[in-house]
Amino acid sequence: MTISVLLADDEGMIRAGVRAILATDPGIEVVAEAADGRAAVELARAHRPRVALLDIRMPRLDGLAAAAEIRRLVPGTAVAVLTTFGDDDHVARALGDGATGFLLKAGDPRELLTGVRAVADGGAYLSPRVARRVIELSGTRMARRPAARDRAAVLTDRERDVLALVGAGLSNAEIARRLHLVEGTVKGYLSSVFIRLGVRNRVQAAILAYEAGLVDPDD
Repeated sequence: MTISVLLADDEGMIRAGVRAILATDPGIEVVAEAADGRAAVELARAHRPRVALLDIRMPRLDGLAAAAEIRRLVPGTAVAVLTTFGDDDHVARALGDGATGFLLKAGDPRELLTGVRAVADGGAYLSPRVARRVIELSGTRMARRPAARDRAAVLTDRERDVLALVGAGLSNAEIARRLHLVEGTVKGYLSSVFIRLGVRNRVQAAILAYEAGLVDPDD
């Protein structure tokens, strides 16, 4: 099934670039575009896309407020936000505001495609570079590492392998191929990891993977 996407950014050049990247995947289709947050909410209600891809900084209604409105009015639409390293305060706020994807405008185009597919499938996606920045914002890695390692210590070896690959930004299908498992087994491991670690989604799991030293932030 084709993944329908609403794309919202107040910069036409950015929209054109993102649209061009998404067009390289035949399974993704941009069905509507908006230049401000209020229009994004209205278009989400009209088109009910599987994914709303929102810039954080937009006129009339910023991307985070628009994300909250879309999640309330169109609960079947997953939300991913586009950010830059200049959006530190917004990223910190976004972690609790219902968006399940965090993508860098200047990131690898493959991350954009992976992120859109991940949130469309009901998961969450955190760009590895965003994860690194979030950890820097929330405290030094070394200061947080002992506690994170203690939390990860309850996992089995295979669960730690899965957690590390989540932190590296891989989708369930990619993790399955890397570990020579079927995708359903990966989902089972993830459910167990979330319960054991007390995290709610892939974003929180990815951050903990970084804090525990399971992922090289410079990779």
